[in-house]
Amino acid sequence: MSVPVIPPVAEVAEAQRVLRGLLADVDDEHVRAPSALPGWSRGHVLAHLTDNARMFGRLAEHALRGELVPTYEGGQAERDAIIEETAGRTAAEHRAALAEHTGALMSVWALAKAEDWRRPVSFRNADIAATVFARWREVWIHMVDLDLGVAPAAWPQELAGHTLDFLLSRLPSGVRLVATDVDRDWESGGGDAPGAAAEVRGGVRDLAAWLAGRVPGTPPSSPNGLPELGPWPPHPPQPAGRTA
Repeated sequence: MSVPVIPPVAEVAEAQRVLRGLLADVDDEHVRAPSALPGWSRGHVLAHLTDNARMFGRLAEHALRGELVPTYEGGQAERDAIIEETAGRTAAEHRAALAEHTGALMSVWALAKAEDWRRPVSFRNADIAATVFARWREVWIHMVDLDLGVAPAAWPQELAGHTLDFLLSRLPSGVRLVATDVDRDWESGGGDAPGAAAEVRGGVRDLAAWLAGRVPGTPPSSPNGLPELGPWPPHPPQPAGRTA
């Protein structure tokens, strides 16, 4: 019997609560200012976070009815167009839209029974549970990108560990990550022999930030220098059915 997936719904709700607090006093000038992502204003990041909630809610709503719909009917072009069209909202409009779509998302997830989390969705050819994990990553990582005072040091330890699980494929084969502040390590596939892996050491949040392409509080270290990172896991990943 397979072990049931328990997606971090409560943890996503907490992340979104932190995000709301972060945005409470943001004004229009803050929204128009550059984010930490090249070419994107804070408004672009907020537009992405808002539409990401809408998209995941739509997928879950259909999946609960046994329907599989595209992540975006118009593909990547539709996703990019939505972000561009809504990035210029005022601060108040961003807050309202984010509240509307995150509320709707949580309401849809609240309808899911234990067996429903395995219902397939088109996002990464996975299931509803995978979208919960993805939303968890999206909110915390993009809060850093907003450059409003949240750094990777604020990430929950469990989120950092999950992010390392998800992004481990960015490493070359035979690299071991060793968290110096928790009793855990990760190894990318293909090492020649046990103990032969190159080792990268750092705090779990710093390792996760580095692997996610964000600036860690204290850069991880490796005797021979940090390896070059590959691309993010492809969409959809192979094999299909990943849940985290």
